[in-house]
Amino acid sequence: MAQLFHIGVKALCKNKAGQYLLLEVNTAKFEDKDTKYWDIPGGRIDEGGTVEDTLKRELKEELDLDFSGNKEFFTAVVSNIQIPTDHGKVGLVLMIYTVELPDDAELKISEEHLSHEWVEPAEAAKRLDHKYPKEFTDKLA
Repeated sequence: MAQLFHIGVKALCKNKAGQYLLLEVNTAKFEDKDTKYWDIPGGRIDEGGTVEDTLKRELKEELDLDFSGNKEFFTAVVSNIQIPTDHGKVGLVLMIYTVELPDDAELKISEEHLSHEWVEPAEAAKRLDHKYPKEFTDKLA
């Protein structure tokens, strides 16, 4: 049987110092509650939605930001994590865009996350290797 995939859009948020914003995932509602990991903001495209719609929605939901800046395509990868559905697990293809956040952006993280941190690219690569393949993390470092 062919593998099914969902499409996700991720925002690789960067500041003027070249650091990336990482979010510590709240795994309390997950099957594997013990595996702690970091991620970047994003989510799946709704039916009829666009990349732009998804980025704006997810930055609002996860960081309480009204994003109207520029986005730049970074890469697309297949996630290391599969998503449980009513019909078994499906893969996740992630389209990743860099977005530069203003230095004065006030971040208010959602209940999906426990904390946030701005980190250097090499540290981001290490922290994101649970969910993202090596082809992505190598581009960060």
